[in-house]
Amino acid sequence: MTGKNTRHWFPALAGPLLTALLVAGSLAGCAGPAPELDGAAATQLQSQVRAVTEAAAAEDSPGALKLLDDLMTKLDAAAADGKVSFKRHQSIKASVDAVRADLNAKVAQQQAAEAAKAAAAAQAAQEAAAKAAADQAAQAPAPAPADNGRAKGKGKGGG
Repeated sequence: MTGKNTRHWFPALAGPLLTALLVAGSLAGCAGPAPELDGAAATQLQSQVRAVTEAAAAEDSPGALKLLDDLMTKLDAAAADGKVSFKRHQSIKASVDAVRADLNAKVAQQQAAEAAKAAAAAQAAQEAAAKAAADQAAQAPAPAPADNGRAKGKGKGGG
């Protein structure tokens, strides 16, 4: 499915994820006992989000899903290292889950469209084969009548 409208779906769904990470990145510099998101971790996660966005914009939903998996791995590692607070981790994870659901829906939609296209092609091929068989049958000469092994015009015993 290509065209003008397909390029507009991802910015809308990436918005919550980008917003969560950008806000998280800005909070990383705030003074306090423990930052919600370390500055270096924020930069790394934002870079990963850009990669997801670019893959989705290129209509590579499977690639974007793989990059989301990588993002979650990095997010989990940053949380384990104390670079992301539990609250911030959950917020980012919720955004990632929403984007993942939209990407999975997009993949399912693409697969359904491809299956429908393949079914239509198979149907067209079947109809073409049936038409060709009908045309061939219509052009075949009619079979000659059977003579049952008897010669015409000769009866029994005449001689």
